[in-house]
Amino acid sequence: MVHGMLGRKLGMMQVFTEKGEVVPVTVISAGPCVVTQVRVVERDGYSAVQIGYEQVAARKLTKPQQGHLKGAGTLVRVLREFSADNPQEHSVGDVISADLFQAGQKVDISGNSKGRGFAGVVKRHHFRGGPKTHGQSDRHRAAGSIGAGTTPGRVWKGQKMAGRMGGKRVTVQNLEVVEVLTDKNLILVKGSVPGARNGLLQIRRAVKG
Repeated sequence: MVHGMLGRKLGMMQVFTEKGEVVPVTVISAGPCVVTQVRVVERDGYSAVQIGYEQVAARKLTKPQQGHLKGAGTLVRVLREFSADNPQEHSVGDVISADLFQAGQKVDISGNSKGRGFAGVVKRHHFRGGPKTHGQSDRHRAAGSIGAGTTPGRVWKGQKMAGRMGGKRVTVQNLEVVEVLTDKNLILVKGSVPGARNGLLQIRRAVKG
């Protein structure tokens, strides 16, 4: 069985448990995905299952992309690879739907975080800021000194400074699947997941679950 699939974040809502407790959930449109290639150790050096997501018109793809997807029987926009217990069990053209997961299961979800643009050190790295008194009129959100004197006489690589924030791949681990609506290809996951609405997500079996 393949360990994951692709989906898109639809938004957040809340559901009630049998005890009457309210639980915040993220609604994910998961699949249907189609198997586009099966990687095997003998040919590729590793084993995995490549799946595609979101049907697309032929004019949106290049000729090589169309040729690659010829055996799958459908043209898709997004391709990703996932590990599997036994990749040989899958064949090109197989469809993977939301029933890959069950309620109560733990999953890891990856996506691109919201881009925040150019941000200062207080917002980007949670710096405390400078003193608010004693004549400091313009140091409230400044980074302060970035050097360390004569030794080393330079700025360390990786120094936390102002810069572009967000828009990077983020993974949230051990999220609980609250409910799976197989007829609508929807998965309800407890808590929040990275990215904005309609953002692409990779949903995988939890590695620490």
